[in-house]
Amino acid sequence: MTDSNLRIVSLIPGGTEILAALGLVNAIVGRSHECDYPPEILNRPVCTQARLDSNASSSQIHNDVNSLLQSALSIYEIKTDVLEQLQPTHILTQDQCDVCAVSLDEVEKAVATLVDSKPQIISLQPNILQDVWADIERVSHAFEVDSVKILENLEARVKICQQRIQGLSLHEQPTVACIEWLDPLMVAANWIPELVNLAGGHSLFCVTGQPSPILPWETLLTSNPDIIVFMPCGFDLNRTRKEANLLTQRPEWEKLHATKAGRVYITDGNSYFNRPGPRLVDSLEILAEILHPEIFQYGYKGTGWELL
Repeated sequence: MTDSNLRIVSLIPGGTEILAALGLVNAIVGRSHECDYPPEILNRPVCTQARLDSNASSSQIHNDVNSLLQSALSIYEIKTDVLEQLQPTHILTQDQCDVCAVSLDEVEKAVATLVDSKPQIISLQPNILQDVWADIERVSHAFEVDSVKILENLEARVKICQQRIQGLSLHEQPTVACIEWLDPLMVAANWIPELVNLAGGHSLFCVTGQPSPILPWETLLTSNPDIIVFMPCGFDLNRTRKEANLLTQRPEWEKLHATKAGRVYITDGNSYFNRPGPRLVDSLEILAEILHPEIFQYGYKGTGWELL
């Protein structure tokens, strides 16, 4: 299929970034309400809308998410009328997390109503870094473009991190708690523990490739990590700074090792850590910079992360 015949709708931010990295920006005709990078896709029609208020409190968002999921309603709605107009040849979606993007089920239902254009659905399922590489490759094959250079570049950046932390002894590898949600308290899982370990840290509480578990406050206190990194799903630096108050106002907060050592950080989880695409390697570099400022200076401070 030639480029000019391609009409891709991407319903997942990570997928949009993969398409862009592969040079397919011009083939994207529609996007989700959360696809905001690279900036040149912002003028494409939006094909989804949220059924919940993302400006509500963390606990309210969590409760709304749960009640929508229990009522078997997707958190996001597909605007079938917009899809109908766009007549896509391909739709990019995901089957990894019902909270992160439109579910595959919803997409299939919406596509069933598009009698004319029968688009091909490409569903991504990233749980670990290797899956993200595989997704990039799968998308490149679907559109017959080359992914070799992009993957080589991403993997080379990961290798640089690995090589530069090789000399660290175990006690030079700090224990790290990555917080993905604040009320209830949840730790980041999937590819995050892997990124922490690649950046020269020791990831607490969760298993690579698994969904994010809820973390009892007492567990955080007793494990007393060296470093705490806030990366709430869908929040930028400013929103994360506000949300972090939910924890920092607790009386025991001041007793934590990370607090005393001044090693509590906020990140732009929305742009980086929660988005399984090429920028997961930026996320690794951000973590490397946070964990080992004596080894790494990539220049993300102030945009990707800040001290709390």
